Amino acid sequence: MATTVLVTGASSGIGKATAIYLAQSGYNVYGAARRKEKIQELETYGVKAIALDITKDESVVSCVNQIFSEAGNIDILVNSAGLGSYGALEDVPMADARNLMDINLFGVARLIQLALPEMRKNGYGKIVNISSVGGKVGLPMGSWYHASKFAIEGLSDCLRNEVKPFGIDVMVIEPGGTKSEMIENGAADLARISGKTVYKDLANRVTKMYASLAANAIEAIEIAKLIKNGIEAKNPKTRYMASNARPSLLMRKLLPDKLFDRMLMNQMK
Repeated sequence: MATTVLVTGASSGIGKATAIYLAQSGYNVYGAARRKEKIQELETYGVKAIALDITKDESVVSCVNQIFSEAGNIDILVNSAGLGSYGALEDVPMADARNLMDINLFGVARLIQLALPEMRKNGYGKIVNISSVGGKVGLPMGSWYHASKFAIEGLSDCLRNEVKPFGIDVMVIEPGGTKSEMIENGAADLARISGKTVYKDLANRVTKMYASLAANAIEAIEIAKLIKNGIEAKNPKTRYMASNARPSLLMRKLLPDKLFDRMLMNQMK
């Protein structure tokens, strides 16, 4: 029987590329997203489309129960659903902040809670959490996004040692700029939220930097291949960095905070 994988955020970007790539590699893949009409096309690649609104517990429970009913278990969980919303901390409405944390953090945690009992029972499981360079490097105007990704890094570190005795591996994927609708949507949010406030000058500079990131972004398939490498490794790494993430992560590790801040802000002049 083929290994069953649940990939969230499968309507676009990394989630979509991963669902297709794993299905084409022989896995039994469920591709989940809120916009089910956007994932119907995945079925032409052998992916089973399933509706999931990660902010609604009843939807999360229904999604997992459907997979258990049809496939028996979830062997591999790829938490790829994510929201990249930007704006100065002072400007972002708390309702927007809570929605982002629901999608990027609490939804991830809830799916893990529901998948773990069967993984423990089977003595096998792989949990793949999509973080970002933004899980180690904080950019201005991205407080809530970076808070969620820093949290994913910490959650994964704690979880890894909790579930290791049960034969379950936890991996973090750290992409750099990746071609998806997230960069474009994030820039639009930034303009809407902080484009006319006291932070407008910085918002404009950050927007230009995002445009540069978009121009040099890697294809999502590169991240899908990293994920496949991780789930097929006998002794997987705790973290898999995309090629375009390495320079920033290395500099963040080596430089003192204020020197790194200066280097970062110089890129936004």
